[in-house]
Amino acid sequence: MTHVSPWATDDLDDLRGLVRSFFEKTVAPNVDKYVDQHHVDRDLWNQAGELGLLCMSIPEEYGGGGGTFAHEAVLIEEQARVGDSSWGVSLHNGIIAHYLLAYGTEEQKQRWLPKMASGEVVGAIAMTEPGTGSDLQSIKTKAIRDGDDYVIDGSKTFITNGSQADLIIVVVKTDTSEGAKGISLVLVEGDREGFRRGRVLDKIGQRGQDTSELFFDGVRVPVANLLGTEEGQGFIQLMQQLPQERLIIAVASVAGMESAVAQTIAYTKDRQAFGRPVFGFQNTKFKLAEAATETRIARVFVDDCIVKHLTGELDIPTVAMAKWWTTDRAMSVLDECVQLFGGYGYMSEYPIGRMWADGRVQKIYAGTNEIMKEIIARSL
Repeated sequence: MTHVSPWATDDLDDLRGLVRSFFEKTVAPNVDKYVDQHHVDRDLWNQAGELGLLCMSIPEEYGGGGGTFAHEAVLIEEQARVGDSSWGVSLHNGIIAHYLLAYGTEEQKQRWLPKMASGEVVGAIAMTEPGTGSDLQSIKTKAIRDGDDYVIDGSKTFITNGSQADLIIVVVKTDTSEGAKGISLVLVEGDREGFRRGRVLDKIGQRGQDTSELFFDGVRVPVANLLGTEEGQGFIQLMQQLPQERLIIAVASVAGMESAVAQTIAYTKDRQAFGRPVFGFQNTKFKLAEAATETRIARVFVDDCIVKHLTGELDIPTVAMAKWWTTDRAMSVLDECVQLFGGYGYMSEYPIGRMWADGRVQKIYAGTNEIMKEIIARSL
C-alpha cells in the first residue's frame, strides 16, 4: 500500500535522502537532550545551513535554495518521522523567511535572508499576547513613531524560537485608535536595548521547543524596520501568510499520523499477549485498519492542497479545512495508537506517548480549529 505523492519528483527524492540522513544522524540522537534543556543546540541551525536545508524555498539571489514549498514539505515530513518537535525550522523556513520575501524592502531581504539561510540568524514571529490569542485585532503591543524611530512597548507569549531568535517580526499597533487597520509588522533585532526574553514556557508537549515570553520596554527601532511600504498593512500581511502556516501544520500532522501508525503496527506484531501477538486480535486489526484509512484520506487531501499551493490555487477555506481536519484526526489516531501500546504508550521512553502530547497543540496554534470552522462557514 505504498503511496506516492503527486508532487514528488526525482529531485525531491534525492533531497529526502539527504534530509532523512540529517535527521537520523544529527537530530534523532539528541531529541531527549533537547527536551531536557528545552531548546535545540544553537549549532544545529548552522549545520542545517551548511547542508542547504534552511530557506530552501527562498530564491538563490537571497541565499536560499531556489526551491518551492514542496522542498519545505519534505523537511517537515522527515522531522515528523523521527518524532522531533523541538526544532522550529518550519517556522524559520516556511513562515519568517516568506514574510521578508513577500513584504521586505530589497535592503531588508539582502540583509536578513542570506543569514537566515546560513543559520547565522534564527527567525521568530511575535503575534500572541497574554490577553489575546486568535483575536489578533485586540493586541496591545504598540509601536509609536518618534522621529525616525518606532518606540515599542508591550509583551508577547507562546513565541516559537523565542529564546534563540536573532530577528523577530513583531505584530504591533502603529495606530492604537484603529482595530485591524492599525496593525503593522516591525522587525526587531534580538540585541536591541529594552528587549528582554522571559522564561521558556513549561508546556505539556513540545517540551524541547523554546517557546518563550518576550518583553518590549521602550525598544527603539528605525522606521526602516517596518515590514511593508506603509503602516497599517500588518493584518492583511498576516492573513496572506497564515494559509501557508496552516498548510505546514497539516503536512506535519499527516506525517505524524503515518509515523504513529507504522510504529504501532510494528509494536503490535512484536508484542505478545495471551500467547499471540497483539496484532492477532481482531480489535487491534480493526483499529489499525481504521487508523490507516484515516491517515490515507488525510494524506490524499493534504497532497492535493500541496499541489494546489504550488500552482497558486489553494484558497483560504480549503487550507482551513486541511488544518482543522488533519490535526483533529491526528489526535484521534494517536490516541488509538497509545491505547494499542498499552501501559508503555504512556511512558516517555516510547516515542508514541511524546507524539501524542506534542500533537495536541496543533489544534490550537495558527488559529484554533474553532476559528478554522468559522473561516470555512463564511465560504458556504
